[in-house]
Amino acid sequence: MAKYQNEVRELLDAIGGKSNISAVSHCMTRMRFVLADEKKADVKTIEKIKCVKGTFTQAGQFQVIIGNDVSTFYNEFTAYAGIEGVSKDAAKQAAKTNQTWLQKMMSNLGEIFAPIIPALICGGLVLGFRNVIDSIAFFENGTKTLVEISQSWAGVDSFLWLIGEAVFWLLPVGIVWSITKKMGTTQILGIVLGLTLVSSQLLNGFNVATTPADQIPVWDFGFAQVKMIGYQGQVIAAMMAGFVLVYLEKFFRKICPAVVSMIVVPFCSLVPAVFVAHMVVGPIGWAIGNAIGDVVYAGLTSNFRFVFAGIFGLCYAPIVMTGLHHMTNAIDSQLVTTTGGTMLWPMIALSNIAQGSSVLAMSVLQKKNERAQQVNVPALISCYLGVTEPALFGVNLKYGFPLVCGMIGSACAALISVGCGVEAASIGVGGLPGILSIYPQFWLIFLLAMVVAVVVPFILTYIVGSKKLSREERFGEESGDMTEETVSAPENSKAAAEADGAAESGRTADGAAADGQTAPTSLKAFLSGKAVPLENVPDEVFSQHVMGDGMAIEPTDNTVVAPADAEVSVVMEDSRHACGLTLANGMEVLIHVGIDTVNMQGDGFELFVKQGDKVRCGQPLLRFDPEKIKAAGYPTITVFVVTDEGDAKDIQYVTGVDVKAGETDIVNFQ
Repeated sequence: MAKYQNEVRELLDAIGGKSNISAVSHCMTRMRFVLADEKKADVKTIEKIKCVKGTFTQAGQFQVIIGNDVSTFYNEFTAYAGIEGVSKDAAKQAAKTNQTWLQKMMSNLGEIFAPIIPALICGGLVLGFRNVIDSIAFFENGTKTLVEISQSWAGVDSFLWLIGEAVFWLLPVGIVWSITKKMGTTQILGIVLGLTLVSSQLLNGFNVATTPADQIPVWDFGFAQVKMIGYQGQVIAAMMAGFVLVYLEKFFRKICPAVVSMIVVPFCSLVPAVFVAHMVVGPIGWAIGNAIGDVVYAGLTSNFRFVFAGIFGLCYAPIVMTGLHHMTNAIDSQLVTTTGGTMLWPMIALSNIAQGSSVLAMSVLQKKNERAQQVNVPALISCYLGVTEPALFGVNLKYGFPLVCGMIGSACAALISVGCGVEAASIGVGGLPGILSIYPQFWLIFLLAMVVAVVVPFILTYIVGSKKLSREERFGEESGDMTEETVSAPENSKAAAEADGAAESGRTADGAAADGQTAPTSLKAFLSGKAVPLENVPDEVFSQHVMGDGMAIEPTDNTVVAPADAEVSVVMEDSRHACGLTLANGMEVLIHVGIDTVNMQGDGFELFVKQGDKVRCGQPLLRFDPEKIKAAGYPTITVFVVTDEGDAKDIQYVTGVDVKAGETDIVNFQ
């Protein structure tokens, strides 16, 4: 008899029947459905099913949380329903049919820009440093720059332009490469197409505006002439050219016999794509990109700029929460190309600071609430460094009023920034380090805006929080209660607890299980890095403890090891990104590398164990490639969840410290 026979039947009925399922797959903990009509799914009935821990919808997928046994449930469900499961990637693509056109566009834009953002940030810091040494007259009574008085620094300034040129002038190469990577076509062809857009044979795109029309070189085909203009720094034109190449290659792959595809497909894809790029979509993209940049720039410099700035500053944090903020990367890059700087990026950095300042006020209000501080402090630090999701989802959205107070402070700071014309040289590091990307002549004004972004949200949040937060929210549980941090118990109490636990579970007083295995009283770190609370995880299933309590590690290493002697209860053999273990005391734990990394289909992961294996503490379970995960646009934070406590009692998690795999205690219990 099937283990989940009744539950499978109940879920199929409640989800709208077989006809309502367009695609189904699963990850380590969840069934992932693409439904024809999500309104037919009876969420209340589904969440009452015995094995279901919760539901939610994300990126067009209706997800039903099952837990570690999801693979068994999935197999029984697909067999009973008569549905063939699909791959995670196929389900992800099918899910896009449930998204609006705006959601699809934002999703695609985010996936295109995610792999090249690190280069943009690095380039921004380089340009910021060059601005300091070659643009600010610090010396000889304010008449000369460091570069002008020092040949050594002049050499450094010149040398660093290698990076600036590569990042910003050759940006189309990265964009076209990223498009081909995302769309699954030949990446080297994308690189070649990108290079043809920025070739040294062409007039540099940045010099077009200052070059007389009769001096612009042309290709003369006899019947027509085409201007030999480069697309250095152009975003829209590069994206349009990249998609032309992608769809040409897909077309010729489809119609070309396999025996000659190696010759025919690259040639028939790349050559027409280069022609179309320079003769059609390049000029169109140039015009569109400049138009977008001009409209935004006009809004930021017009008599209505304060309205524009106030709205943008107020709404940016909610925009981040919806994922629509990816559009600003393209607009920022276009503004840098067309105007030499961007006024959007300073407002983004100020929004980061404002939301962080709300968390700072919450940290002060909750300074005696140790559990809350485990979320507040890491979220505050990451927010001030430009990563706002832990603060937004872990603190500000949770309480509501800190989010609003941060939005108000962000709007006030944006008014100052735009009102005084503050510009950044490029996209840079967000938060407090954002000043490094600001043109030096605007530093004092930007510092003033930063002060406003700190003070206004802090004061507002503190005042409102003093009235709205309950005593329990401010001070935590009654004094003497256990917190999540490790608490050392007296030896006699600990021994008594161990003896009691042993009597209940059939173990001896020294912790030896009946089968000869040792039941642990602590678990070692499963990965080296920074231990953080579960609330910091940017996934609501984990951060809201739907699967159970636990913690997470921001990794500095790439090998996941067993936290104790255990049996491997479940692994994801196809995606290789997660592993479940069962300990001698009956405790079941889940270790999950990254968020949504199931979509990588195992690329960048190596699994060392299989279901049923016995492992020792510190034994490697799997290895992952952090750079591949980041390049795919996913967080590397690795989650540890206790899905079944077994015989363990008084479980305490150690967070807020650096841990070493196989050595540092991260979980203690009796």
